[in-house]
Amino acid sequence: MFSQIVSAIGAMIFGVAICAAYFWFSNKLLDLIFPAREGDDVHQAAVNLRRRGLIRPWLFLGPALFLLVVYLVYPVVATFILSFYGPDGNKFVGGANYLWALNDTEFRQSIFNNILWLAVVPAACTFFGLVIAVMTDRIWWGNIAKAVIFMPMAISFVGASVIWKFIYEYRGGTDTQIGLLNAVVQLFGGTPEVWITIPFWNNFFLMVMLIWIQTGFAMVILSAALRGIPEETIEAAVIDGANGWQIFWKIMVPQVWGTIATVWTTITILVLKVFDIVLTMTNGQWNTMVLANLMFNWMFRGGGDSGRSAVIALVIMVAVTPIMIWNIRRANAETKGR
Repeated sequence: MFSQIVSAIGAMIFGVAICAAYFWFSNKLLDLIFPAREGDDVHQAAVNLRRRGLIRPWLFLGPALFLLVVYLVYPVVATFILSFYGPDGNKFVGGANYLWALNDTEFRQSIFNNILWLAVVPAACTFFGLVIAVMTDRIWWGNIAKAVIFMPMAISFVGASVIWKFIYEYRGGTDTQIGLLNAVVQLFGGTPEVWITIPFWNNFFLMVMLIWIQTGFAMVILSAALRGIPEETIEAAVIDGANGWQIFWKIMVPQVWGTIATVWTTITILVLKVFDIVLTMTNGQWNTMVLANLMFNWMFRGGGDSGRSAVIALVIMVAVTPIMIWNIRRANAETKGR
């Protein structure tokens, strides 16, 4: 443990030192290449200063752009090329992998499940987060409630899966039900079920876990946005005779709509990457497979198929792209509006 802490601290110090050295030496080199010393030709000095001003920002942006190309642009291009090759990545197969995706039942099921997740989880997290943010601001123990609701954010997806396994747990025969859900069902005279094996509905049982984790995130962000609403607008609405419901929908929601859209977008991107919950709870069985898990399976199943896994990775990237473009355009529009 101690050695790991020392290694982490050493890595941080080394990284900061390398960055500082790079910026110091690159600026010194730039000053040497384009000198503007006292006594030099005034016109040439002015030209050199202008050149320095044009180049210096790129010295700061250069490493970030380089890493962006290496770790983002290159993998996307390489994945696209790989999607036209066979399992080992050596034999060109054209569009065979894309044809497989169109005809594969498991792939279509994964698309359907991802659409379900996208339709339910972001909307539920944003809605519950907004409602809880409004309600907790009106009670004296609101901060305590917020802390409790935010706690699941500190739990990993695998850890949350272990917790919810005990909630959905089923014991066959005459064994005592230790799962919370089955215990409640049995208390009211119902029949215990293996909940995560029920087709279609088991997807919603898995979604509950992500909603449980992410509602705290939505609540914190939206609570901060609500606190930014001018009190004068609320007071004016009250004087005009607006009730609580009207104040919420017609005063609060429109003023924090940009934040709502940001929270929804963030959770939507997270949903497209959901992997751990499905892997831990069902491993994609009983029609719960999603694209990220299907990609993982094809990367390692039977020695792996890099071509088919590349196709699935591209589908995920294509699904994320419109959301990112919309979010960037909305942010730019808001910036110009200010």
